[in-house]
Amino acid sequence: MPSYNKVLAVILGGGRGARLYPLTQMRSKPAVPIAGKYRLIDIPISNCINSEIFRIAILTQFNSVSLHRHITRTYNFDSFHQGWVQIWAAEQTMESADWYQGTADAVRKQMLEIQATGAEYVLILAGDHLYRMDYRAMAQFHWENKADITVAVQPVRREEASRFGVLKREPGGRISNFVEKPKDPDVQNRFVSRDDPVRPFLGSMGIYMFNTKTLLDYISEFPDYDDFGGDIIPHAIQSHKVFGFDFDGYWQDIGTIRSFYETNLMLTRPDSPFNFYDAKLPIYTDMRYLPASIVEESGLRDVLIAEGSRVSKSEISHSIIGIRSQIAAGCVIKDSIVMGADYYERESGGLPIGIGAGCHIEGAILDKNARIGDRVTIRPFPRNTDLDNEKWYVRDGIVIIPKDMEIPPGATIAPE
Repeated sequence: MPSYNKVLAVILGGGRGARLYPLTQMRSKPAVPIAGKYRLIDIPISNCINSEIFRIAILTQFNSVSLHRHITRTYNFDSFHQGWVQIWAAEQTMESADWYQGTADAVRKQMLEIQATGAEYVLILAGDHLYRMDYRAMAQFHWENKADITVAVQPVRREEASRFGVLKREPGGRISNFVEKPKDPDVQNRFVSRDDPVRPFLGSMGIYMFNTKTLLDYISEFPDYDDFGGDIIPHAIQSHKVFGFDFDGYWQDIGTIRSFYETNLMLTRPDSPFNFYDAKLPIYTDMRYLPASIVEESGLRDVLIAEGSRVSKSEISHSIIGIRSQIAAGCVIKDSIVMGADYYERESGGLPIGIGAGCHIEGAILDKNARIGDRVTIRPFPRNTDLDNEKWYVRDGIVIIPKDMEIPPGATIAPE
């Protein structure tokens, strides 16, 4: 079998992240914080490191400064190690002055960098999924089947088939057909790949392993093919050996505010399907050297609280309290994500970073460095409600306070 050193991981840094706005107002999608102390990009990078794939390129484009800073601080191998994590930013060249037009086009514009690594295989990953996966098993499957392309697939429930790219896989594992988000039940029935009435379909996870030659041939020969899922994979099925690799663990695409909100709050449960506490397969992130959190005379139930925080005489339930969070006395926080702060501030004379005294916050996301005055009330709106305000937003009923925003004392953000 080939060595894992022959595999290059390419993590797609995401486009504008419009469906995660305003969390992507000042950062790229993979830089969005998750679980109190991590960022989304930490998931695929950690999976790579745990899978002994140590050459990792991250393709970035929009609002990438925060992501670059996090990568630079966090992922530094020593001089005796052959691994590296590099940022490959979109750039103008003599051949092209355009931005990345899609997932495949992003790789196309970095062809020379890919070739320069000498990698024989390229593992394409997304930067906005939550899952834990050993890519070595996928690589072994790819090599054993002498595949040109391997697609990671997951069982899909019948009622969810219209949200996925659905693949038809034959008994030997080879993929014979593909349909993008099928709505017609008759079409769906032609793509049944599993003898399971509840989860009869296989959906693409957006994780692909290519022979480097196959990848470079495709993106060169078909310059109009901008996406892997929409263009390259459906076409390659007709002419190349494309196999489906089974993954039946927890996997969540964090592409919308609702999925981001619900996935984060799921992590507060003792029976959470995703576990950050796996000592053998850890999720890495920036070492911040913060002090332990202080909780003073407070009631906490199903709360994930990160280091460096201070909670005073408050009641918090089913919520995430991120790094360096400061919560004054008399607060009630429920079903909310408090991302915390990027720094401790000295006396500023104005509204301090954190949540002031006597606040009631429910069904909300408070981004980093938010300044919430005393006696502020925030309550969720009905599902499917979207609103834009000068100081706050509502997406699918969830109230979002953007990064660095101030909410004055006594303000109320709630349905009328």
